Amino acid sequence: MRTTAYILLFFASLNIWGQERWTVERCIDYAVNHNHEVRQQAFSVDDYKSEKTKAIGAFLPYLEGEIGAQYNFGRTIDQETNAYTDFSTFYNNYTLSASIPIFDGFQRYNNLLASKANVLMGKSKLEAQKDLTAQNVLESYIQAVYCKGCVEIAEKKREESEMLLKQTKVMTEVGKKSEADVLQMAATFASDDYEVTHQKSLFEKALLILKRHMNYPPEDTLIISSADAMPKELQPSIDSEQEIFSMARLFMPNIKEAEYNLQSARYGLRSSKGALFPSISFGAGITTNYSKQLHSTDAKSFSEQFKNKVGEYFYASLSIPIFSRMNTISNIKRNRNNVRRAEEELENSNRELQRLIRETLSERENSWKETEMMKKKVESDSIALRITVRKYEEGLSSAIDVQTQAVTLLQSEAQLLQCQLTYEYKTRMVNYYKGTPLYK
Repeated sequence: MRTTAYILLFFASLNIWGQERWTVERCIDYAVNHNHEVRQQAFSVDDYKSEKTKAIGAFLPYLEGEIGAQYNFGRTIDQETNAYTDFSTFYNNYTLSASIPIFDGFQRYNNLLASKANVLMGKSKLEAQKDLTAQNVLESYIQAVYCKGCVEIAEKKREESEMLLKQTKVMTEVGKKSEADVLQMAATFASDDYEVTHQKSLFEKALLILKRHMNYPPEDTLIISSADAMPKELQPSIDSEQEIFSMARLFMPNIKEAEYNLQSARYGLRSSKGALFPSISFGAGITTNYSKQLHSTDAKSFSEQFKNKVGEYFYASLSIPIFSRMNTISNIKRNRNNVRRAEEELENSNRELQRLIRETLSERENSWKETEMMKKKVESDSIALRITVRKYEEGLSSAIDVQTQAVTLLQSEAQLLQCQLTYEYKTRMVNYYKGTPLYK
């Protein structure tokens, strides 16, 4: 039985190590290609392209073919003699016509420009959604790494508590410690064991959040790399907020989206104003028909009538708008408000970008300072714990003192890990504002 258990454990370990670890870049690339919101935005881009095709088609002639047939019963007009008759007749007509607008106040032209701006705006929205997805994945990945690190710290503390519990039992047997010390150490070990379980639960929850942002199957295994999210180097760098903002506003997708939205709104306003101008259109067509009195035997053949009754026509139309029940004026006002909203949105996007850059730079600097201080604190708490354990072994301190100092060290190590991961996240975001993409 023991041999079988070892064999199963061996193959399980092979399965775990055989699975490839997911780096943060791989998780981001997977999310960009599989995220639900990204796919939905891609469909919106196709809609904008369809609207652009429709705007281009407005410059082409409009062709229409018509075929009609009717039976007349009772008193009606004879198509041959143009006189009233009581005979039932059959009438069949064929028409082919073409028309094209020549001038419409530049409405079609402005609609085309607006549709082009909408396509660019849709592409910018798609890039903005990809960047937002990448940021969410990066943040949730780092959170998962933090939870994983807390699990490792808690397991380390549990191992130390287990060793100290065994040591206390041995010391109790030789009379150096009392039974109360054993019970206190047993309680400490139980508390540490619970903390490991709790941290594992938080780690599983963080993995589920990461999978959700990636649109990754929740039932599949996802092994992340802790070292990939740790900062490669910790050194302060001086960056100008204004320089980063000047660069970022040239390529940030949400800024470009607001700019293209403003362009589209302005073209829409021009198009609505074009409805105030007269419109000119030309058209031409060809028509023929066939008619026959029912129960008549002397009617001309279909081919003969189809050929002899052919007629062509050509027309030019001038339409002058006089009163449209305030529809044109209402459209102009609505599109003017759209322009104002787009201008306000662009201004707000610039303010928000500048605020995010300032906030990210400040948090990166603070996290670097906190990391340097926490390194010293972890070192001091480690020394203090070793001294406390040594005093406990010599009977100069109690089990409660050891537990208190161990908890202090655990909290310091967890806080140090959080500061390091925060620094890495903020550094990546600063590089993103400088122009480094979050995904390939």
